[in-house]
Amino acid sequence: KRLKTKTINSTLSEIRDGLVYARVSSKKQEVEGSGLQSQEGRCLTKLKELGIPYRHSFLDSYSGGGDFMHRPAMRNLLAFVDANPHKKFVVVFDDLKRFARDTKFHLELRVAFKQRDILPICLNFNFDDSPEGEFIETILASQGQLERKQNQRQVIQKHKARLELGYWAFNAKKGYRMVKDPIHGMVCVPTKEGLVILKPALEGFANGALPRKMDVARFLVEKGFWKNPKRPERYQSFVAQILADCFYMGDIEYLKWDVGRRKGHHQGIITKATFDQIQRRLTKPFTTARVRKTINDEFPVRGLANCGACGKHLTAARSKGRPKAYGYYFCYNPSCSLYKKSIRKADIEKSFNSLLKQTQLKPEIGKVLEVIFEKVWKQETANLEQEEVVLISKIETLQRKVEDLTGLAIKAKSDEVREAYERQIEQASLELKRLQGGSVKEMDLHVPYRTALKKAAVLLKSPYVVWKKMDLHEQHELFFFVFEQKLTYDLDRGFRTADIPTAARLFEEFVMSNSNDVDPTGIEPVASSLQMRRSTK
Repeated sequence: KRLKTKTINSTLSEIRDGLVYARVSSKKQEVEGSGLQSQEGRCLTKLKELGIPYRHSFLDSYSGGGDFMHRPAMRNLLAFVDANPHKKFVVVFDDLKRFARDTKFHLELRVAFKQRDILPICLNFNFDDSPEGEFIETILASQGQLERKQNQRQVIQKHKARLELGYWAFNAKKGYRMVKDPIHGMVCVPTKEGLVILKPALEGFANGALPRKMDVARFLVEKGFWKNPKRPERYQSFVAQILADCFYMGDIEYLKWDVGRRKGHHQGIITKATFDQIQRRLTKPFTTARVRKTINDEFPVRGLANCGACGKHLTAARSKGRPKAYGYYFCYNPSCSLYKKSIRKADIEKSFNSLLKQTQLKPEIGKVLEVIFEKVWKQETANLEQEEVVLISKIETLQRKVEDLTGLAIKAKSDEVREAYERQIEQASLELKRLQGGSVKEMDLHVPYRTALKKAAVLLKSPYVVWKKMDLHEQHELFFFVFEQKLTYDLDRGFRTADIPTAARLFEEFVMSNSNDVDPTGIEPVASSLQMRRSTK
């Protein structure tokens, strides 16, 4: 039976269909409670009492504050009405607070309803378009907003108090889970993924084994840190947050609420020393410069050197003279004291070559190179073998899936079902082809090992020798491996070598900081040197 309705208390004169809108404030209430079902049930009963035919329910689990258009179900409700312009609708709410809990958005939603000729019905309030009715409605909407903000303030106060006591007051961070402690209440505890995957990633970034954020992101993706991983590039900002977060060394900090750093009651997965080393690496002035496209053989240092006075990059050009033109480097920063002051091409390039010749490993460290390289290579080989086992298992699973789907497709009685199976078979076959192409089973890893070791040894022991054999583009690419940043050239002192971090120096620091992990067998001079260093600490 369809009834005509214009207002609840007047003669019904228009045909309308019934919609139900229900909302709870969180996913937890949606999953654990029965709020949505009870609200929907009461609204359906009201529609039945009014004799209005029911069409659809729109259920939200979204916080009451803010723009109503941020609520997915409310957007869908309005879109549903817009998609049926030839029909008229009644929307039933359980309570006025479910409509909106901000005065501004309450009024805007009422306007949106009026524009679409939607008749709102609230079980606990009678909508009335009279001046008095609008006044009461505004007062009640304001009261709902006040209650929401008071609740918000209480929640913040409780959370802040817990943060100040050293407890994390929100959902567990990645790599942790919340458990109930009889003394401390809910506390964060590291998960297996946090200890087995995230901890090595953070330590790898600290000691240089994973030198870039991208390397950390790639490591986490390859080790299965995320359930449904995306490309490593998508996780770089997330990795940056983790690297800068003192939570992972056991501290608590929440500057948004003025809660300064303090000792937490949860277990850190890295030490303070590791965290401090990570922060030093994060704040290091790494260059973001790339190889210039306009480089030429005449000025090989252009794009690699900065001005000693202002720090801006040095450019280069030829200047006419007698009897020929001469090359010069100079600063092109108008505010610099050395603006356009020429530096002879021969001087700066001779200084650079001299610096490159000095940039080499110490003899005793060079002997350790092969030991460390072989250890790392064995570890990587073991990782590849483990990944190969997982890969074979995935391939076998997909092959069985294709066989099963093929059998189901043959037995399918309708074209639609058969086509659905065929699409799944095609997707599984493509994935199978991709996985089979990634196998390393037939590779001889001994050959690339020796080649890589030889290149690394020559490069670290004598980068100048390698440099002279390369073309200019290769030289510029090599530069940012040998040096971590552009070099600063001073007119009086040449290149400032004291503060220049090089690959050789970083490798020496790595060897010294990880000397206990290196088996000194067969390299007695190095072992003696390292033992003497430890005895003086």
